Order: sequence, then C-alpha cells, then structure tokens
Amino acid sequence: MGVMQQMAAGTLLLAGLVFSNAQAQSLPKPVEFYFDEDSAAKPIHAVPAEQADAVDQLMKMRERGRKGVEATAQLASIAYGEGRDELGAKLYDEALSAVVGSSVQARGIRWNMGWDLYRRGNAEAALDAWLKAADNMRGNPSWLPPTLALALWKLDRKDEAVSWFAAAVRTEPDQWRDAGRFPQLLPGWKDAERTQLAEVQQAWQANPPAWP
Repeated sequence: MGVMQQMAAGTLLLAGLVFSNAQAQSLPKPVEFYFDEDSAAKPIHAVPAEQADAVDQLMKMRERGRKGVEATAQLASIAYGEGRDELGAKLYDEALSAVVGSSVQARGIRWNMGWDLYRRGNAEAALDAWLKAADNMRGNPSWLPPTLALALWKLDRKDEAVSWFAAAVRTEPDQWRDAGRFPQLLPGWKDAERTQLAEVQQAWQANPPAWP
C-alpha cells in the first residue's frame, strides 16, 4: 500500500499546495569562504528509512504526538519518493508551520525539501528551498556552494554554477579540485548528481573565475 492510501486510512485531510517560484530568481553573490558545518543538513529520519513498516510507524508517531514534526517531514519525503508531489508539499508545509521559521528544525526541513524537489525535477523550487535554509543560518554553510552549483547547472545558469563551485574550491582547494573525491565528499548524493557536479568542476577547471 502506498503512502497516500495509508494516510487516507489514518483520516488525514489532504489539501493541495502549489509551489510557485519566480523564473530565474536572483541569488546573492558567493562570499569568499564557506567553512561552517550545518547540523541541520542531514536527512530527517524519525524511524530508519529502510524499516519495512516505516510509514505505519510514522503515522503512529504523529497520532501520539511523538516527534510529530520529524515524522511529518519524513512522510513528506516518502510521498515525494512515490511521486505524490502534492501530498509531499502539503506535509512539508505542515511541518514548517509547526516550527519557528528561523530554527534549526526549519532549516533542516527546507534542506530536505530542497533535495526532494530537485529529485522530482523541480530545480527552481529546490534552489529556493536551499536559499531559505541558508538564510536561517548564522555563518556560511559548507554545503551551500556545491549544492547551489548543482541546481544552477541544471537550470542552465552555468556561469553562476561555476562561480558557486569556485567558492567551494577557495574554501577547500585540496578537496574540490578533483572530481574523483566527490563520492567521499558527497556520500548522500546520487551518482547522476555527482556526475553533473563533475561537469561544473570541468567548466571551472577550464576557466576559473577570478576573486573577487
């Protein structure tokens, strides 16, 4: 049984939520370095993702008020993974409405939402989610340059993608100059995503932008 049917059985009232994103949204210019680790930049798993009855357990957690935000966000990700975009959007919106907008929880929800949107082919909305996640952090998160470079390259904004990748190289030149290190640096990325970032790396290598 898919997540939609299981949630219907749990008497959830579903409502559609349409993501609207301005075309070619403007981005801040990259700063010189991005050294800061971000504790929110990790998958939200209220229960192990590989657990066979994960959806059932997440539903029970919501009903009992235990880790409700985390359970809702994980259900949203499962919904996107099943191609239930409207349900996933609704659940992410519900999770965000339950937390303070500038909190670590909100940042984690937006980071995860960005990946689900990107993997459903909506790079523009993913870019928006990742920018909002970064806006809520004090400092310059290390995940931002390669992640924005990935989305921008997908959107055919290649000069901007290279500029953001250059920020990753400035921060950790020994790491990001070599695409062979991407599996180690980006273990949570899919092979196709690392391959795409390698295209950005090649474009950077061919014509590294000057700083500033």
